[in-house]
Amino acid sequence: MMLELQEKVAELENWKDGKGLIICGAGNTFCSGSDLNTVKAIPNSQDGMNMCMFMQNTLTRLMRLPLISVALIQGKAIGGGAELTTACDFRLMTPGSEIRFVHKHMGLVPGWGGAARLVRIVGSGAALRLLSGALKVDPERALRLGLSEETLLSPEESGSLEEARAWLSQYTEGPASVIQAAKQVVTAGRELPLEDALRTEKDIFGTVWGGPANLQALVRRPKHK
Repeated sequence: MMLELQEKVAELENWKDGKGLIICGAGNTFCSGSDLNTVKAIPNSQDGMNMCMFMQNTLTRLMRLPLISVALIQGKAIGGGAELTTACDFRLMTPGSEIRFVHKHMGLVPGWGGAARLVRIVGSGAALRLLSGALKVDPERALRLGLSEETLLSPEESGSLEEARAWLSQYTEGPASVIQAAKQVVTAGRELPLEDALRTEKDIFGTVWGGPANLQALVRRPKHK
């Protein structure tokens, strides 16, 4: 699955007309984390570090995609699955679902970038409580923490996916070039020092100013309500 995820991320990096992305699991389970047989097969530190670096790279690339990404959490997002949710821009949860960083019970800490991203999402205090307590985060708690944007109505796979598509569509309406640019300036603002972020924002602004979407908008002369 790790290899397949990397391949999909590489495909998405070349999706020129893309605007949004929903990541969901099959069979009403988001992702149950590491396969214990795989973990047992790589018991030494160096092999573990190699896996860690591989997944850090994949999830960082996922996070930096110029697409607005949503993790649709049905059922359980456990361990590495919980880390995967943090690589998306937003998280939506279905009734009865949960996010849980269970690494402590495996004698570990997150290694795929999940801890660093979690701190940015919920703050250091809440992140420490979730990691050190291996706490179960249900939809209500996730909303309070700011870990989830919304609890969907449908617990079923097909219904919740349609809800997630409708939720995402409010942020992906419009030309792909503009949606991608918006994601890129936010990514720069989050990850770069201020001066570098300002320079990147200027450069991205230059790619859309006078572009087709900008010119069409000027012709329409939209009224802002």
